[in-house]
Amino acid sequence: MKRLRYCVFCGSSAGRRPEYADTARALGRELGTRGIDLVYGGGNIGLMGIVADSAMAAGAHVTGVIPRALVTREVAHTGIHDLRVVESMHERKALMAELADGFIALPGGLGTFEELFEVLTWAQLGVHRKPCGVVNVRGYFDAALAMLERAVGEGFLIEEHRALLLVEASPEGVLAAMTSYRAPRVKGWLDTSKT
Repeated sequence: MKRLRYCVFCGSSAGRRPEYADTARALGRELGTRGIDLVYGGGNIGLMGIVADSAMAAGAHVTGVIPRALVTREVAHTGIHDLRVVESMHERKALMAELADGFIALPGGLGTFEELFEVLTWAQLGVHRKPCGVVNVRGYFDAALAMLERAVGEGFLIEEHRALLLVEASPEGVLAAMTSYRAPRVKGWLDTSKT
């Protein structure tokens, strides 16, 4: 039976609070313990390196995907099982999405937000039916979640599409939510054979 692979989006920095690194470590450990493999951005620094090392230590197969231009800047993790170097950020995101059975965001910066919202948009458009979740460490994502609620209230986002994002406070919580996730039927806006 094929093992699940979850893609984790997270910072190439560890952030200012120790809870961020602790949560990345716990998520990697939970993935490995549950027999779930990791797909991530391929870096050896920040939360990226922490989640990768922790997942490997717990028995997960780790695949990293990194653009050639970031190999030095994000310090490509040469100790993982499968490091794939691609030519662009677009290729990176497309390959991570193709390889993954679901997506989890930990705290991070613009890249993390961009990757999370892109896979959510793809879910909204019917491009995929994979679970998307965040581990809301110390309320890190509260402002982003408030923005989504504002978009619902102002008529720019329907509640069914807001509900595509699973929000939990812990790695265990988000993995449980993803396990029980049943994708809602959404109108497929795109012919995915042409995108």
